[in-house]
Amino acid sequence: MSKTAFLFPGQGSQYAGMGKSLAEAYPEAARVFEEADAALGFSISTLCFEGPEEQLKLTENTQPALLTVSIAANAVLRSKGVLPDYVAGHSLGEYSALVAAGSLAFADAAQLVRSRGRFMQEAVPAGVGAMAALLKLPEGRLGQVLAEAAQREVVTAANLNSPDQVVIAGHVGAVNRAMELAKAAGARRVVRLEVSAPFHCPLMKPAQDRLAAVLNATDFRDLMVPLVNNWQAREIRTGAEAREGLYQQVPNPVRWSDTIRLLAGAGVTRFIEAGAGSVLTGLLRNIDPTLSGLKFGEAADVENLA
Repeated sequence: MSKTAFLFPGQGSQYAGMGKSLAEAYPEAARVFEEADAALGFSISTLCFEGPEEQLKLTENTQPALLTVSIAANAVLRSKGVLPDYVAGHSLGEYSALVAAGSLAFADAAQLVRSRGRFMQEAVPAGVGAMAALLKLPEGRLGQVLAEAAQREVVTAANLNSPDQVVIAGHVGAVNRAMELAKAAGARRVVRLEVSAPFHCPLMKPAQDRLAAVLNATDFRDLMVPLVNNWQAREIRTGAEAREGLYQQVPNPVRWSDTIRLLAGAGVTRFIEAGAGSVLTGLLRNIDPTLSGLKFGEAADVENLA
């Protein structure tokens, strides 16, 4: 029997205007934005709908903004009778997935990701860290590239997005060396990412330490549908596992390829990206050419559901 997974995007999918058409077309979505504004104490809805881009790009704003759009999309999907058998989220998106799975209250998640964004932003001084995407690096070369580039600095895999796309993070010098080594090793392309901090690498340990107290003070319930987590690319069902996964994902890589393969192996044939953009939908075919998905983040996307 065919199964459905909801996928929730992470940082990098944001854009000014996101979620506006959903809120205008669907009362369920409008209520989510109202709840977010109340939980955060400022108008995250205005930031989503109007920008400015400069404010939206700030990590402590980006994270609750993307969460809110994803949960608004989730609310509309459910109102249409579209329900998931599994959920998964890319980095920040794991918080959205846990809300969708009934483990985490939306207001709690909004406050958590606001803090998470601030902690991550403050963990590494500006200019010290960097991230880069390595595209079509020949198989088996990543470990050698990272080992040679380190030179007593930090550089590690941050996002294992697909066989053709790996994102690395660490000290700026080590990342720059890894980019050059990757090109020499045959990478098709290397791209320095415009990010404010080196996410999902050991330099995020101070953010992880600060986040622990906030996570421990938050109520996590057992999940109503299973989630495949970032940290282990493993199916989880309990609130304790959900909390631990959010803690462990901060300095560790997002194992997205493994996540999608596990879902496909569990019988998922319909993937719906709930939220802003279509980054995760675009990665599906690169992970497995037999897979495809659809995005749902704008009112016009309802036509895709048919």
